[in-house]
Amino acid sequence: MTTALTFIVLALVGIAIWQMTKIFELTQIKNENAQIANDQDNKNQGYLMFAFLIFIYGITIFSFVKYSKFLLPESSSAHGAEYDNLMLISFVIIFIVQTITQALLHYFGYKYRGKTGNKAHFYVENHKLELIWTFIPMVVLAVLIGWGLYTWTNIMDVNDEDNPLIIELYAQQFQWSARYGGTDNVLGGANVRMIDIDRANVLGLDESDSYATDDVIVRELHLPVGRKVNFKMRSQDVLHSAYMPHFRAQMNCVPGMTTEFSFTPTKTTKEIRLDPDVIDKVARTNKIRAEKAANGADNSEPWEYDYILLCNKICGKSHYNMQMKIIVETQEEYEAWMKTQKTFGQTMTSMQ
Repeated sequence: MTTALTFIVLALVGIAIWQMTKIFELTQIKNENAQIANDQDNKNQGYLMFAFLIFIYGITIFSFVKYSKFLLPESSSAHGAEYDNLMLISFVIIFIVQTITQALLHYFGYKYRGKTGNKAHFYVENHKLELIWTFIPMVVLAVLIGWGLYTWTNIMDVNDEDNPLIIELYAQQFQWSARYGGTDNVLGGANVRMIDIDRANVLGLDESDSYATDDVIVRELHLPVGRKVNFKMRSQDVLHSAYMPHFRAQMNCVPGMTTEFSFTPTKTTKEIRLDPDVIDKVARTNKIRAEKAANGADNSEPWEYDYILLCNKICGKSHYNMQMKIIVETQEEYEAWMKTQKTFGQTMTSMQ
């Protein structure tokens, strides 16, 4: 059997090589109607190169002016400012390098237009130039990578020394569930094999674990402002990604394992809604929605700005709809909300 499979594979490889050979031969056939570029063609291409240079920078400036208003507001987490600074510096460096290299590329295409055979001056070997264009990128990348690793280490501070709030984010196609550790702030054991839909144990909590009794399962995430939150993340089915853009936070949710991420919210939902940029976004959005409603669109409800949890992995046909509202509030408001929620133990008792 192995010999037969080997023979079939070799035969297929031989056929593929033969086909590539035939394709190569076809590409070498000269077309009698083919024309060789003349001086005027070279001039035209030089002018077009320069015109395209103007176009790409024009469209870049237009995009900055037109679409900057759609950017996220200032970060609402303690680590967000450092994250944004790293991102900004990286983009500035990339933009400067791209601007210079593209300008030189198109400029020299324009400069050496004209007579056929006109060649640019070139160096067969220049150790000084090679040292410069090797050393500078090496230093810049080393600094960016080192800074990135330092920032990532600070962001990935998931220790329990600061008495963080413990929350589990549970991902499944196509919804999120959040589980709080309850009064003891300790999550009970859980496993997908323990899921029991008939008993409303949709997250597979271990009913024999005393720590699970006071756990609270919700579909709307509430966070107290100013308190560190440690997220424990699980996935029931496929690879998901918990993405909270306003807090500059993202972590994959992997089936069969628990991943972690933490941050400290710094602005309540009420405070972010008072941000001038957010007020402008809400006004523009509601204006568009009102115009669509006037033209017969069904959805005419005013939009309100909210923090949100999204899935940032393409996890299936309803991936776009996998989201959860996040409400950041004061500690007092959070505690009042928590008192209105049923515990896992209460839910199990009501199912008996």
